[in-house]
Amino acid sequence: MTTPSRERLARARVLVVGDAMLDRYWFGAVDRISPEAPVPVVRVNREEERLGGAANVALNVKTLGAQATLLTVVGDDEPARTLKKLLERQGVTALLGSDPQLYTIVKLRVIGRSQQLIRIDFENQPDHEVLAAMLGDYERALPEHDAVLFSDYGKGGLTHIPRMIELARAAGKPVLIDPKGSDYGRYAGATVITPNRAELAQVIGSWSSEAQLHERAQKLRAEHRLEGLLLTRSEEGMSLFDAAGHAQVPAQAREVFDVTGAGDTVIATLAAMLACGHSLREAMPVANRAGGIVVGKFGTASVSYEELFA
Repeated sequence: MTTPSRERLARARVLVVGDAMLDRYWFGAVDRISPEAPVPVVRVNREEERLGGAANVALNVKTLGAQATLLTVVGDDEPARTLKKLLERQGVTALLGSDPQLYTIVKLRVIGRSQQLIRIDFENQPDHEVLAAMLGDYERALPEHDAVLFSDYGKGGLTHIPRMIELARAAGKPVLIDPKGSDYGRYAGATVITPNRAELAQVIGSWSSEAQLHERAQKLRAEHRLEGLLLTRSEEGMSLFDAAGHAQVPAQAREVFDVTGAGDTVIATLAAMLACGHSLREAMPVANRAGGIVVGKFGTASVSYEELFA
Protein backbone atom coordinates (compact mmCIF):
# COMPACT_ATOMS: atom_id res chain seq x y z
CA MET A 1 0.00 0.00 0.00
CA THR A 2 1.31 3.46 -0.93
CA THR A 3 2.11 5.59 2.13
CA PRO A 4 2.55 9.35 1.66
CA SER A 5 4.71 11.02 4.32
CA ARG A 6 2.87 13.01 6.94
CA GLU A 7 4.61 16.17 5.69
CA ARG A 8 3.56 15.55 2.08
CA LEU A 9 -0.02 14.96 3.20
CA ALA A 10 -0.01 18.14 5.31
CA ARG A 11 0.80 20.15 2.15
CA ALA A 12 -1.99 18.53 0.09
CA ARG A 13 -5.05 20.77 -0.33
CA VAL A 14 -8.51 19.50 -1.25
CA LEU A 15 -11.43 21.74 -2.21
CA VAL A 16 -14.74 20.07 -1.30
CA VAL A 17 -17.86 21.40 -3.04
CA GLY A 18 -21.40 20.18 -2.37
CA ASP A 19 -24.37 19.82 -0.08
CA ALA A 20 -23.40 20.27 3.57
CA MET A 21 -25.59 19.01 6.41
CA LEU A 22 -25.75 18.93 10.16
CA ASP A 23 -26.12 15.48 11.73
CA ARG A 24 -27.89 15.56 15.08
CA TYR A 25 -28.04 12.57 17.38
CA TRP A 26 -30.38 12.22 20.34
CA PHE A 27 -29.41 9.31 22.58
CA GLY A 28 -31.72 7.99 25.25
CA ALA A 29 -33.12 5.19 27.32
CA VAL A 30 -36.11 3.15 26.14
CA ASP A 31 -38.02 1.76 29.12
CA ARG A 32 -41.61 1.67 27.91
CA ILE A 33 -44.04 1.77 25.00
CA SER A 34 -46.16 4.90 24.55
CA PRO A 35 -49.81 4.68 25.68
CA GLU A 36 -50.75 6.91 22.69
CA ALA A 37 -49.41 4.66 19.92
CA PRO A 38 -47.39 1.42 19.65
CA VAL A 39 -44.03 3.23 19.61
CA PRO A 40 -41.11 3.25 22.05
CA VAL A 41 -40.73 6.24 24.35
CA VAL A 42 -37.15 7.56 24.29
CA ARG A 43 -36.03 9.56 27.30
CA VAL A 44 -33.25 11.66 25.78
CA ASN A 45 -30.21 11.97 28.03
CA ARG A 46 -27.49 13.05 25.56
CA GLU A 47 -27.33 15.12 22.39
CA GLU A 48 -24.54 15.22 19.85
CA GLU A 49 -23.93 17.30 16.71
CA ARG A 50 -21.66 16.26 13.87
CA LEU A 51 -20.75 17.47 10.42
CA GLY A 52 -22.70 15.68 7.68
CA GLY A 53 -22.84 15.47 3.90
CA ALA A 54 -20.10 17.46 2.15
CA ALA A 55 -19.03 18.87 5.54
CA ASN A 56 -18.27 15.33 6.74
CA VAL A 57 -16.27 14.70 3.55
CA ALA A 58 -14.17 17.83 4.28
CA LEU A 59 -13.72 16.68 7.90
CA ASN A 60 -12.48 13.29 6.64
CA VAL A 61 -9.85 15.02 4.46
CA LYS A 62 -8.72 17.09 7.48
CA THR A 63 -8.66 14.15 9.94
CA LEU A 64 -6.42 12.27 7.54
CA GLY A 65 -3.89 15.10 7.81
CA ALA A 66 -4.46 17.05 4.58
CA GLN A 67 -5.92 20.57 4.28
CA ALA A 68 -9.61 20.93 3.46
CA THR A 69 -11.72 23.82 2.22
CA LEU A 70 -15.51 23.45 2.05
CA LEU A 71 -17.47 25.51 -0.46
CA THR A 72 -21.21 25.30 0.10
CA VAL A 73 -24.41 27.30 0.57
CA VAL A 74 -26.38 27.16 3.81
CA GLY A 75 -29.49 28.88 5.15
CA ASP A 76 -29.57 31.87 7.46
CA ASP A 77 -30.55 29.82 10.51
CA GLU A 78 -29.40 28.17 13.73
CA PRO A 79 -28.15 24.93 12.08
CA ALA A 80 -25.96 27.05 9.74
CA ARG A 81 -24.37 28.79 12.71
CA THR A 82 -23.79 25.43 14.43
CA LEU A 83 -22.25 24.04 11.23
CA LYS A 84 -19.91 27.03 11.01
CA LYS A 85 -18.78 26.56 14.63
CA LEU A 86 -18.13 22.84 14.10
CA LEU A 87 -16.10 23.53 10.94
CA GLU A 88 -14.01 26.14 12.77
CA ARG A 89 -13.42 23.77 15.68
CA GLN A 90 -12.23 21.04 13.28
CA GLY A 91 -9.93 23.35 11.33
CA VAL A 92 -11.82 23.10 8.04
CA THR A 93 -11.67 26.33 6.01
CA ALA A 94 -15.23 27.28 5.05
CA LEU A 95 -16.43 29.34 2.10
CA LEU A 96 -20.09 29.53 3.11
CA GLY A 97 -22.69 31.25 1.00
CA SER A 98 -25.86 32.23 2.84
CA ASP A 99 -29.30 31.95 1.26
CA PRO A 100 -32.25 33.07 3.43
CA GLN A 101 -34.67 30.97 1.32
CA LEU A 102 -32.79 27.80 2.15
CA TYR A 103 -33.13 25.57 5.21
CA THR A 104 -29.76 24.24 6.26
CA ILE A 105 -30.18 20.46 5.96
CA VAL A 106 -30.48 18.70 9.32
CA LYS A 107 -30.71 14.95 9.79
CA LEU A 108 -31.89 14.11 13.27
CA ARG A 109 -31.35 10.52 14.40
CA VAL A 110 -32.97 9.23 17.58
CA ILE A 111 -30.96 6.40 19.14
CA GLY A 112 -32.30 4.09 21.83
CA ARG A 113 -30.58 0.93 23.11
CA SER A 114 -27.69 1.52 20.68
CA GLN A 115 -29.89 1.38 17.62
CA GLN A 116 -31.40 4.03 15.39
CA LEU A 117 -35.15 4.22 15.98
CA ILE A 118 -36.03 7.00 13.55
CA ARG A 119 -34.40 9.62 11.34
CA ILE A 120 -36.09 12.99 10.80
CA ASP A 121 -34.92 15.20 7.92
CA PHE A 122 -35.32 18.98 7.85
CA GLU A 123 -34.73 20.46 4.38
CA ASN A 124 -36.36 22.26 1.47
CA GLN A 125 -35.72 22.07 -2.28
CA PRO A 126 -34.45 25.47 -3.47
CA ASP A 127 -36.33 26.92 -6.44
CA HIS A 128 -33.12 28.45 -7.79
CA GLU A 129 -29.45 27.60 -8.30
CA VAL A 130 -27.93 28.07 -4.87
CA LEU A 131 -24.25 27.77 -5.86
CA ALA A 132 -24.35 30.05 -8.93
CA ALA A 133 -23.48 33.10 -6.84
CA MET A 134 -20.39 31.28 -5.53
CA LEU A 135 -18.80 30.58 -8.91
CA GLY A 136 -16.46 33.54 -8.33
CA ASP A 137 -15.38 32.15 -4.93
CA TYR A 138 -14.82 28.79 -6.60
CA GLU A 139 -12.62 30.26 -9.34
CA ARG A 140 -10.56 32.18 -6.77
CA ALA A 141 -10.10 29.08 -4.58
CA LEU A 142 -9.12 26.72 -7.43
CA PRO A 143 -5.45 27.73 -7.88
CA GLU A 144 -4.78 27.24 -4.15
CA HIS A 145 -5.88 23.57 -4.18
CA ASP A 146 -4.43 20.32 -5.53
CA ALA A 147 -7.69 18.40 -6.06
CA VAL A 148 -11.41 19.17 -6.25
CA LEU A 149 -14.02 16.86 -4.75
CA PHE A 150 -17.73 17.21 -5.55
CA SER A 151 -20.02 15.66 -2.96
CA ASP A 152 -23.42 15.46 -4.64
CA TYR A 153 -26.34 14.59 -2.38
CA GLY A 154 -28.95 15.64 -4.93
CA LYS A 155 -30.10 18.55 -2.75
CA GLY A 156 -29.92 21.16 -5.52
CA GLY A 157 -26.50 22.57 -4.65
CA LEU A 158 -24.63 21.30 -7.70
CA THR A 159 -26.63 22.36 -10.74
CA HIS A 160 -23.58 24.24 -12.06
CA ILE A 161 -21.28 21.24 -11.81
CA PRO A 162 -20.37 20.93 -15.55
CA ARG A 163 -18.87 24.45 -15.57
CA MET A 164 -17.02 23.79 -12.30
CA ILE A 165 -15.53 20.54 -13.66
CA GLU A 166 -14.46 22.35 -16.83
CA LEU A 167 -12.68 25.09 -14.84
CA ALA A 168 -10.92 22.56 -12.59
CA ARG A 169 -9.73 20.41 -15.50
CA ALA A 170 -8.54 23.51 -17.40
CA ALA A 171 -6.49 24.34 -14.29
CA GLY A 172 -5.01 20.81 -14.33
CA LYS A 173 -6.65 19.67 -11.09
CA PRO A 174 -7.94 16.12 -10.56
CA VAL A 175 -11.72 16.08 -10.07
CA LEU A 176 -13.44 13.44 -7.91
CA ILE A 177 -17.20 12.99 -7.73
CA ASP A 178 -19.49 11.14 -5.35
CA PRO A 179 -22.48 10.95 -7.75
CA LYS A 180 -26.23 11.10 -7.29
CA GLY A 181 -29.16 10.41 -9.64
CA SER A 182 -29.10 8.87 -13.09
CA ASP A 183 -27.70 11.70 -15.23
CA TYR A 184 -23.94 11.08 -15.23
CA GLY A 185 -23.60 13.37 -18.26
CA ARG A 186 -23.30 16.22 -15.72
CA TYR A 187 -20.02 14.70 -14.55
CA ALA A 188 -18.41 14.45 -18.01
CA GLY A 189 -14.67 15.03 -18.02
CA ALA A 190 -14.11 14.24 -14.32
CA THR A 191 -11.07 12.25 -13.21
CA VAL A 192 -13.08 9.69 -11.27
CA ILE A 193 -16.62 9.03 -10.01
CA THR A 194 -17.28 6.71 -7.06
CA PRO A 195 -20.79 5.20 -7.21
CA ASN A 196 -21.87 2.29 -5.03
CA ARG A 197 -23.66 -0.73 -6.53
CA ALA A 198 -27.18 0.68 -6.22
CA GLU A 199 -26.14 4.06 -7.68
CA LEU A 200 -24.39 2.48 -10.66
CA ALA A 201 -27.27 0.07 -11.34
CA GLN A 202 -29.56 3.09 -11.56
CA VAL A 203 -27.50 4.27 -14.55
CA ILE A 204 -26.37 1.10 -16.36
CA GLY A 205 -29.11 -1.31 -15.20
CA SER A 206 -28.45 -4.35 -12.99
CA TRP A 207 -25.81 -6.70 -14.32
CA SER A 208 -26.07 -10.48 -14.44
CA SER A 209 -22.34 -11.22 -14.68
CA GLU A 210 -18.95 -9.64 -14.04
CA ALA A 211 -18.33 -9.54 -17.80
CA GLN A 212 -21.53 -7.55 -18.33
CA LEU A 213 -20.60 -5.15 -15.52
CA HIS A 214 -17.13 -4.60 -16.99
CA GLU A 215 -18.50 -3.95 -20.46
CA ARG A 216 -21.16 -1.49 -19.31
CA ALA A 217 -18.88 0.31 -16.84
CA GLN A 218 -16.19 0.83 -19.48
CA LYS A 219 -18.80 2.04 -21.98
CA LEU A 220 -20.12 4.57 -19.44
CA ARG A 221 -16.58 5.71 -18.62
CA ALA A 222 -15.69 6.26 -22.27
CA GLU A 223 -19.01 7.97 -23.03
CA HIS A 224 -18.45 10.58 -20.30
CA ARG A 225 -14.66 10.94 -20.78
CA LEU A 226 -13.87 9.77 -17.25
CA GLU A 227 -10.35 8.60 -16.41
CA GLY A 228 -11.73 6.18 -13.89
CA LEU A 229 -14.92 4.74 -12.46
CA LEU A 230 -14.45 3.39 -8.95
CA LEU A 231 -17.27 1.08 -7.89
CA THR A 232 -17.61 0.54 -4.13
CA ARG A 233 -19.04 -2.93 -3.56
CA SER A 234 -19.45 -3.34 0.23
CA GLU A 235 -18.40 -6.90 1.11
CA GLU A 236 -16.95 -7.37 -2.40
CA GLY A 237 -14.42 -4.58 -1.96
CA MET A 238 -13.83 -2.13 -4.81
CA SER A 239 -13.46 -2.23 -8.58
CA LEU A 240 -11.64 0.40 -10.61
CA PHE A 241 -12.38 0.66 -14.33
CA ASP A 242 -9.85 2.76 -16.23
CA ALA A 243 -8.05 2.96 -19.58
CA ALA A 244 -5.79 0.06 -18.54
CA GLY A 245 -8.77 -2.20 -17.81
CA HIS A 246 -9.97 -3.35 -14.40
CA ALA A 247 -8.42 -3.60 -10.95
CA GLN A 248 -10.10 -4.96 -7.82
CA VAL A 249 -9.30 -4.91 -4.11
CA PRO A 250 -11.09 -7.15 -1.56
CA ALA A 251 -13.11 -5.70 1.33
CA GLN A 252 -11.10 -4.85 4.46
CA ALA A 253 -13.74 -4.48 7.17
CA ARG A 254 -13.18 -6.74 10.12
CA GLU A 255 -16.47 -5.90 11.79
CA VAL A 256 -19.24 -3.81 10.25
CA PHE A 257 -20.89 -1.68 12.91
CA ASP A 258 -22.34 1.21 10.88
CA VAL A 259 -21.99 2.02 7.16
CA THR A 260 -23.13 5.66 7.59
CA GLY A 261 -20.67 7.96 5.82
CA ALA A 262 -18.33 5.19 4.65
CA GLY A 263 -18.55 6.54 1.09
CA ASP A 264 -17.49 9.96 2.42
CA THR A 265 -14.35 8.46 3.95
CA VAL A 266 -13.49 6.52 0.78
CA ILE A 267 -13.70 9.52 -1.56
CA ALA A 268 -11.99 11.87 0.94
CA THR A 269 -9.04 9.46 1.20
CA LEU A 270 -8.92 9.08 -2.57
CA ALA A 271 -8.87 12.88 -2.97
CA ALA A 272 -6.10 13.33 -0.41
CA MET A 273 -3.99 10.70 -2.19
CA LEU A 274 -4.54 12.27 -5.62
CA ALA A 275 -3.73 15.69 -4.12
CA CYS A 276 -0.38 14.16 -3.05
CA GLY A 277 0.30 13.20 -6.66
CA HIS A 278 -0.58 9.49 -6.47
CA SER A 279 -2.39 7.69 -9.29
CA LEU A 280 -5.89 6.22 -8.99
CA ARG A 281 -4.48 2.71 -8.91
CA GLU A 282 -2.12 3.65 -6.06
CA ALA A 283 -4.87 5.49 -4.17
CA MET A 284 -7.56 2.79 -4.39
CA PRO A 285 -6.14 0.28 -1.81
CA VAL A 286 -5.60 3.14 0.67
CA ALA A 287 -9.19 4.38 0.25
CA ASN A 288 -10.43 0.79 0.57
CA ARG A 289 -8.58 0.37 3.86
CA ALA A 290 -10.00 3.67 5.18
CA GLY A 291 -13.54 2.52 4.33
CA GLY A 292 -12.90 -0.77 6.13
CA ILE A 293 -11.84 1.07 9.30
CA VAL A 294 -14.70 3.58 9.35
CA VAL A 295 -17.53 1.01 9.12
CA GLY A 296 -16.32 -0.29 12.49
CA LYS A 297 -17.30 3.05 14.10
CA PHE A 298 -20.70 4.52 15.00
CA GLY A 299 -22.33 7.26 12.90
CA THR A 300 -20.56 9.58 10.48
CA ALA A 301 -16.94 9.02 11.47
CA SER A 302 -13.45 9.63 10.08
CA VAL A 303 -10.02 7.98 10.01
CA SER A 304 -6.69 9.40 11.19
CA TYR A 305 -3.24 9.06 9.57
CA GLU A 306 -2.17 6.76 12.45
CA GLU A 307 -5.12 4.42 12.01
CA LEU A 308 -4.72 4.26 8.26
CA PHE A 309 -0.96 3.77 8.01
CA ALA A 310 -0.30 2.01 11.34
